[in-house]
Amino acid sequence: MTPRTLLKIFSIAELFTWAGLITALILRATGTADIVSIAGGIHGFIFLCYVATTIFVWVNQQWKPRVGVTGVALAIIPFATLPFELWADRNNLLDGTWRLAPGGETPQNFVEKIQALVLARPVVAAVGLLLIVSVVFSVLLYLGPPIPQS
Repeated sequence: MTPRTLLKIFSIAELFTWAGLITALILRATGTADIVSIAGGIHGFIFLCYVATTIFVWVNQQWKPRVGVTGVALAIIPFATLPFELWADRNNLLDGTWRLAPGGETPQNFVEKIQALVLARPVVAAVGLLLIVSVVFSVLLYLGPPIPQS
């Protein structure tokens, strides 16, 4: 899987979960159904996965900080992740493969060394990342919604 494919998957997933969350909010407002906690939970999980993916691709592609920060920040705006991914692709910011994969470039700093380890053992890293995202997600669920409900 290339950086382009990985970012596209999570950009689209983020877009769909935003749609689900907004739909759930509309359904609750109209008294039709209250599935906000379900839609919000799914969206929150995909949000965290998108952020982790964007940072991972940012490191690999050696984006300038403003590009990476923009990619992460746009996850907060409904439906903005896919336009960001399309823009990055059009501007050749997603070209190539994983440069720090085994046999590739030598990592130059701590973050690149972590990425090289992840790329050398992708299954172990995916399980580890899933656990980390799950723990962060669980803590955020425990803390409750960002806006107190009345």
